[in-house]
Amino acid sequence: MTLPRPLPRPPQPEPSTKPPSRWLRALIATALVFATTAPVLAANDDRMVRNFLLDNGMEVVVIPDHRAPIVTHMVWYKVGSADEPPGKSGIAHFFEHLMFKATANHGAGELNRAVSEIGGSHNAFTSYDYTAFYETVAPSALEQMMGFEADRMRNLSLTDDDIKTERDVILEERRSRIDNDPRAVLDEAVDATLWQNQPYRIPVIGWMQEMEKLNRTDAVAFYNKYYNPNNAVLVVAGDVAPETVKALAEKTYGKLPRGPELLPRVRPVEPEQNTRRTVTLTDARVSVPNFSTHWVVPSYRTAERGEAEALDLLAEILGGGSRSRLYQQLVVKLGIAAEAGAWFQGTMLDATNFTVYGAPRGDAKLADLEAAVDAEVARIAKDGVTNDELDKAKDRHVRSVIFARDNQDELASMYGSTLATGGTANDVEEWQDRIREVTPDHVKAVAARYLGSDHSTTGYLLPKTEN
Repeated sequence: MTLPRPLPRPPQPEPSTKPPSRWLRALIATALVFATTAPVLAANDDRMVRNFLLDNGMEVVVIPDHRAPIVTHMVWYKVGSADEPPGKSGIAHFFEHLMFKATANHGAGELNRAVSEIGGSHNAFTSYDYTAFYETVAPSALEQMMGFEADRMRNLSLTDDDIKTERDVILEERRSRIDNDPRAVLDEAVDATLWQNQPYRIPVIGWMQEMEKLNRTDAVAFYNKYYNPNNAVLVVAGDVAPETVKALAEKTYGKLPRGPELLPRVRPVEPEQNTRRTVTLTDARVSVPNFSTHWVVPSYRTAERGEAEALDLLAEILGGGSRSRLYQQLVVKLGIAAEAGAWFQGTMLDATNFTVYGAPRGDAKLADLEAAVDAEVARIAKDGVTNDELDKAKDRHVRSVIFARDNQDELASMYGSTLATGGTANDVEEWQDRIREVTPDHVKAVAARYLGSDHSTTGYLLPKTEN
């Protein structure tokens, strides 16, 4: 099982399926056209994405892609670590592990063997706002995969031995991936400092002292509350016909009873941030120092119209790649940075964060690099951006959408994350026009409004020197 960290901080993020911040760009490439209630399956274009609801409330999305005889089958549950009960941190990820145990109809490991025998692949991942399970197989195996996923959605059989075994597994995962990695330890501390009230301050994998107490009662309660068809989205992308997927979905998932109605996902609201905070970790295993500065900003779901698009373009202009201001100024021209960039995490259900980061090169000092990055941020907030660089940033966004079409798994994953975080068809259909509507004044305004130095959180990862 993979446990993606949605905030990629320098130099490399933990393994992840897909970067959630690219969700909207990739989705435009699919040219989504679908009804929001009853299915419409009579269109002439067999490449068009289709969407329909089963009688039990499960939403189904089909993305035809006939270039290769493969299909990606994904089930997204609208529950993640930010939905966990107080004191039960890590249970969303814990339950992701437990979903691979025996059911009333299949033994433990049977899904693994079935996928391996046909040369397919499968896995799962947990994030703040969703949990997803997926298989990539030949189209002839789609019904079998649907049967496995529908079965474990409601027929899981958990024993005390299962709980103990998988609890030991996640505890060891935390030790190896978090406690044994200075960067991951710092990331947790930065999140806990950046977020003062929202549950994003709690790590997806959980706090060790709470993970140790997770039990069968907790797991069963979590399962019964969240793992139901009316809290799930099925996404099928690949060499399939929508009519076929609809029939198979009704045959498998459609037999499951509708679960209890869940209340809207209303979480604690982040208070106004008006202080500058720093977090510092020194460790003997660190050879090159680095820093990252974070601000709380609105996501695509919570922003006023145009703000999230402007933040997306601001991240592209400021530090989105080799043509960005930070790279050109600090890596190419001044030569003081080994890396420097910016990141906007646009796909969160609630407020999100905007990040800039850097690591010095050679004899350059970290303080000088940080000052240079801050100066570039302040320059945009004061003087804005040019029409030319904004137009080029917009073009790069559109091109990234086109490239995303080449990855079937990416299309399925991006669409699932959209539905799981409150996205709608209109968000997708209007995105390109809304990106084109962003002006230099919009970019300047969001930089000035949100990226002030007096309400940021900065993390420093430093080598430990001899006294």
